[in-house]
Amino acid sequence: MGFKFMSNNLKKKYDSKYIGGIVKSTRKKLGVTQRNLALTSGTGLRFIIELEQGKPTCQLEKVLTVLRTLGVKLIIEGK
Repeated sequence: MGFKFMSNNLKKKYDSKYIGGIVKSTRKKLGVTQRNLALTSGTGLRFIIELEQGKPTCQLEKVLTVLRTLGVKLIIEGK
């Protein structure tokens, strides 16, 4: 399962709440609990909860690890 965080719509705001929503919806679609996602990705339960709530200060490397664990594809394009 993969999602692309890419859009031609420059007005779309990709922020921590958006990424948290993607994590939560993907996790639920896969039938994975927050606790199991934390164990599988090597993070803590509190981190997963805060990530899904859109906490803006979550550690980037941990966020990327969770996205990889869920099979979410992140595409960043520059000009």
